[in-house]
Amino acid sequence: MKNRSLTFKFTLMFAAFTLLTLIISSLLSYINQTKLYKTQREESIQYVASYLDDLLVTDGDEFIWYQKYFLEHYKELLVPHSFTAQDIPVSKARYETLFAKNHPGKVLGQTIAFEELAEEVKTAYAIYKHEYYLDKFEKSRQRFNLIYVEYIIPFPSAEEDSLDIMYALDAMRDERIVDEKKYIELGITVTHKREEHQKEFEAWLSGKRPKGYDSFDNEYGKTYAFYSPVIINGEKLGAIGVEVEIAKVHKGILYATIQQMLMIGVVLNLFMFFLLLLIRSKYIRKLMKIRDFIEEYSKTKKTEIAENLTLEITNKDEISSIIGKFTEMIYELDRYMKSLSRTAMDLQSTRQKAMELSELATKDSLTGIRNKTSYDKEVQKIEWEMSCGLTDIGVAMVDLNFLKRINDTYGHAKGNIAIVSVCKILCNIFNHSPVFRIGGDEFVVILKGEDLANVEDLTNKFKAKIKELQDNTELEYWERTSAAIGYAIFNKEIDCSYDNIFKRADKEMYTNKKAMKAVREE
Repeated sequence: MKNRSLTFKFTLMFAAFTLLTLIISSLLSYINQTKLYKTQREESIQYVASYLDDLLVTDGDEFIWYQKYFLEHYKELLVPHSFTAQDIPVSKARYETLFAKNHPGKVLGQTIAFEELAEEVKTAYAIYKHEYYLDKFEKSRQRFNLIYVEYIIPFPSAEEDSLDIMYALDAMRDERIVDEKKYIELGITVTHKREEHQKEFEAWLSGKRPKGYDSFDNEYGKTYAFYSPVIINGEKLGAIGVEVEIAKVHKGILYATIQQMLMIGVVLNLFMFFLLLLIRSKYIRKLMKIRDFIEEYSKTKKTEIAENLTLEITNKDEISSIIGKFTEMIYELDRYMKSLSRTAMDLQSTRQKAMELSELATKDSLTGIRNKTSYDKEVQKIEWEMSCGLTDIGVAMVDLNFLKRINDTYGHAKGNIAIVSVCKILCNIFNHSPVFRIGGDEFVVILKGEDLANVEDLTNKFKAKIKELQDNTELEYWERTSAAIGYAIFNKEIDCSYDNIFKRADKEMYTNKKAMKAVREE
């Protein structure tokens, strides 16, 4: 009964898990894809508006000529309704031919003004430009799957808080029949109220792109409209409007979500079925193994049996609980004897780690010499010895030059090379005295014995080695190490503490540093 009860519980658990997973994954997928679609749509309309605004502004005077002529003649201007991109070069060639014929040797905008052109030249120019601009607007709408892309020219309306909006360039062509031929209906004008087109009004009145969109509910569902005013040579000419579908999500998103939900459902159900079979088989096998292990332990009393039993603990169910209690009893007996041995090993390991940590605490990780912590301890020792009458003591102070420049220009790895190089030179020359790295680019030598007696010669030797490196133009910049040095020896007439000696050495070092800088600037 217990085995059957566990199977039933697992069945309920996995059924609930399957249902919950389907609901959550489907909902998240739908929300994420819809959010991504909305973000992409908003980015698309802003990009298209910017692109078309740049197109018109770049044309500058040419677009101004076109718009002025359009406003005066849109009623009689005949632009073929069915023109394509291939027809634009033909319209351009027609305009250029008429221009050359009527105004030979003239250059538009330089030697002849647009207003001085022959009427047929103006008309050809306006048709060519209209086709050119409209083609760009239509391609933008198609490429980004937009609802509307248009260039509008607002005019004051007779109604309060309203504007008459003329659609000069409309990517959705309306028909006009003249002599049984189809042309584009130009100059379509509608009245827009401020309360319904707040962002359109803001763009036009302020001359700036508004933040946000006008929102509409129409046959396409919920849509957003974005507006960008067109200003050329400081003159506000019109605005580009771009409208995009937002709320009505493409059917592909819904189909993909449903398909994903069905696939997950099939996979989870198959997984649940085979897992339940596995659980049944596993528990039955475990019960039989428990019986065999208990019989074997009653005969041999071996702890290996407890280890084998532990491998069978995979869940917190009734069977695993029985196994746990049984193995716990066996391990408890064995644990006491092994604990004594482990304690001894742990003490030895702790002692070793303490020694390693002590060494690390007093050693500089980059150079391997003693660090600031070790230096502070050495200073305490020296001060105690000085209080007892120590007089044979001196300090040498070394500071790198240009380390920040090396780090900033070539990287900290090259700066580390310079630090290690100075450290090696210092340790080789003052090889009878302890050397400490007390800062990023600062070293201190506690002068003792022969080094103290020959400090002047050793200091000159250090300076000579540094100059040799500086003069070696075959070395890389960071290899031509530069460092200043200064030293001071205990003088009972002026020194009452180690700190006095250190300050005098530091002052000498900075004097050397200034001298080196003066030589460089000569």
